[in-house]
Amino acid sequence: MKITWLGHSGFRIEIEGAVLLVDPWLTGNPMFPAARRAEAIRGATHVLVTHGHGDHAGDAVAIAKDLGLPVVGIYDLISFWEGKESIEGIGMNKGGTVDLAGAKVTMVNACHSSSLGGKDGPIYAGHESGFMIAGEGHTIYVTGDTTVMADMGWMGEYFAPDIGILCAGGHYTMDMRMAAWAARKYFAFRTVIPCHYRTFPLLAQNADDLKAGLPGVQVIEPEVLDPITF
Repeated sequence: MKITWLGHSGFRIEIEGAVLLVDPWLTGNPMFPAARRAEAIRGATHVLVTHGHGDHAGDAVAIAKDLGLPVVGIYDLISFWEGKESIEGIGMNKGGTVDLAGAKVTMVNACHSSSLGGKDGPIYAGHESGFMIAGEGHTIYVTGDTTVMADMGWMGEYFAPDIGILCAGGHYTMDMRMAAWAARKYFAFRTVIPCHYRTFPLLAQNADDLKAGLPGVQVIEPEVLDPITF
């Protein structure tokens, strides 16, 4: 299994028979080298979107059209794209599970907001979400954009994820200290990978507080397009 950071909150996850592109914002992402786009998306089987904001969903439709891939996400947003953009979609909702080439993907709650940009203002894009991705003896919790929430309690107990991909940049999401607190209280991660940080000056530029708050947990600060193998 491999997890590769695409900058900001984007990840390429190679698990079971699937190659999942999660929140692949590539165009205009200051962390992502534009010349390596083909490398980042090569062999992908599905696109997963946690919510509609441009820094998460910005390249989902373009990649789906380029490679003929289905996009997986909240029913409202996927239905909108199926009608407007003529893409293949797998619309689901929180609590639902889909089998993506052997990887079991369950949509879970997040606490944020979700919209698409429109000429007259934001367009409703369904609810924000996260994903539990299970396969190859691991369960990965992708938080999407969120703050700490009580739902993490049952999610940690029920799914028992060993890998956490946690938004932790602050301002728009929980920060490093909050993410560490949530990880300690609700989960028993072996490995934590921070995201939604370093992209802009407004966000955290390192994961020092996350590491300090999680003694005994492997906290990996990812490098763009440098695979982490499990």
